[in-house]
Amino acid sequence: MEVLKVASSSNPNAVAGAIAGALEADGIVETHAIGAGAVNQAVKAVAIARRLVEREGETEVKVTPGFIDVEIGGDTKTGLRLIIEK
Repeated sequence: MEVLKVASSSNPNAVAGAIAGALEADGIVETHAIGAGAVNQAVKAVAIARRLVEREGETEVKVTPGFIDVEIGGDTKTGLRLIIEK
């Protein structure tokens, strides 16, 4: 399963393309986002990817949210994990 890290500066259209490509290849992809801006971009990207995948006549997209703990510079940060499946 591919893991995509999303930042607040990420382009949601580019992330959506990466999500759609990973769904085509593996049928499942995971995104990690830390911070409100990154979570916003990740959710927008999932919405765009859903539209791309469903336009191609594929099945519906399922998203399962969850939390992750990531160590950055010795500090533990909590982020959002989105598992996206066809």
